[in-house]
Amino acid sequence: MNLFAPQHLIPILIIILLLFGRGKISDFMEDFAKGLKSFKKGLKDDNDVIE
Repeated sequence: MNLFAPQHLIPILIIILLLFGRGKISDFMEDFAKGLKSFKKGLKDDNDVIE
């Protein structure tokens, strides 16, 4: 039995959407993207200092 099968993930995603709403999820994804971007920038800056 595959835990990440689409028939398992779709109901979970629907429940999450109902609990948090579209606005909070989009805000979370925006903050996550900003954090990931700054993390990558920090890694790049560290590589520049080493060289």
